[in-house]
Amino acid sequence: MEMGVVVGRVTATRKDENLVGTKLLITQSIGMDGTPLNSLPIITVDTVGAGIGERVIFVRGSMASRAVRNKESPVDAAIVGIIDNLECEKFKE
Repeated sequence: MEMGVVVGRVTATRKDENLVGTKLLITQSIGMDGTPLNSLPIITVDTVGAGIGERVIFVRGSMASRAVRNKESPVDAAIVGIIDNLECEKFKE
């Protein structure tokens, strides 16, 4: 699982029939401190009702395809949680 922030929405007038009715969001990976990681934003399928600006938990690959209702959907990344609060202690190396 990874943390991210939703930075946008994708509207697709034509898409795979297994994706009809799903919401597609643009998600940027973030670190523990909330800063963007050096990766490009990705398109994720929303399974929990997330919105722009929210911090989320998302999965990629085979785990993402398991998160959606229709297991035949061509999904590579899916939002599986919305982060309400994050507490983390720094560790000493």
